[in-house]
Amino acid sequence: MKVAMIARSTFFSAPGGDTVQAVQTARNLTDLGIETDVRLSNETIVYEDYDLLHFFNLIRPADILYHSKKAGKPFVVSTILCNYSEYDKFHRKGAGKLFSILPADGIEYLKTMARWLLRKDHLSGKSYIWKGQRRSIIEILKGAAMILPNSESEYQRVKKTYAEKANYLIVPNGVNPALFQYDSSIKKDLRLILCVARIEGLKNQLNLIKALNNTPYKLLIIGSHSPNQAAYYRQCREIASENVSFIDHISQEALVKYYQKAKVHILPSWFETTGLSSIEGALMGCNIVITDKGDAKEYFGDDAFYCDPGEPENILAAIEKAIAADINEGLRQKILEKYTWQHAALQTQKSYQLAINQ
Repeated sequence: MKVAMIARSTFFSAPGGDTVQAVQTARNLTDLGIETDVRLSNETIVYEDYDLLHFFNLIRPADILYHSKKAGKPFVVSTILCNYSEYDKFHRKGAGKLFSILPADGIEYLKTMARWLLRKDHLSGKSYIWKGQRRSIIEILKGAAMILPNSESEYQRVKKTYAEKANYLIVPNGVNPALFQYDSSIKKDLRLILCVARIEGLKNQLNLIKALNNTPYKLLIIGSHSPNQAAYYRQCREIASENVSFIDHISQEALVKYYQKAKVHILPSWFETTGLSSIEGALMGCNIVITDKGDAKEYFGDDAFYCDPGEPENILAAIEKAIAADINEGLRQKILEKYTWQHAALQTQKSYQLAINQ
């Protein structure tokens, strides 16, 4: 079997969790004997070379519609349906306040059109312009052989939001245990707090900085800002006190030493489908603080410390609880058993077989 994984045009230039998910899944599928090519949506793709197409990010339906219609091949979609609406409606500044009066699909439509008109992203299928966000997504759900949400919670959100049932198989996100090998002999820095994420409003680094400014803790933020979030990044840098440091996006290999040293990893996002860096950090012996909004509880249950992203005082309180707690060895074992890229690839292989058999 040969599969084309088709992703957004900025997949590598502005890497995110979907980049890690697709690349790691592709590598592990290759080990299972499935030939897998990661292709960008703005490339010319010879569809005849492939048995199946695999798309990412249901929230970007224009490219999915275009390639799936043109190819006439069975296709699956890793939905990665993140809910941006709370941040967009209540926490954007300036011209972004327009979003407060629009429904979530209307907001995504405007963002897609703006990226295209400002030449910050590619728009493969022009039919999206008149179909809009919601109609495009419903059409994709009707046409997909299968969708692959990262959790049951995510699937229920897809079904509730679009009132459209689809064949689905849960493919949880994962970690590479061969890379992220925790060394219990290395002492943790009890004052070091790590946040690994793309710097953008949704990830909420601004409130995290407010929570930890001028405290005894050392906050290290690792990640580059999103292409359209330079002003947000500048604001984060401007308000940060001396105990807050920044490092641009680095490879997963380079992340290992930082996870190894930090006592706590935090993602105080306005929404998370999983939080890949939370899984990585937990495997490396970090205690995990994560948002109480989204799907993360399905992964971490009672093994994480949850915070309200809108309250810096609440973020700080959750961090202090995580610092005081022992390293959660049970969570490390749970991740090794359930949340590896090898397991994700096996689930993905199963979905391909089901899709082809349809």
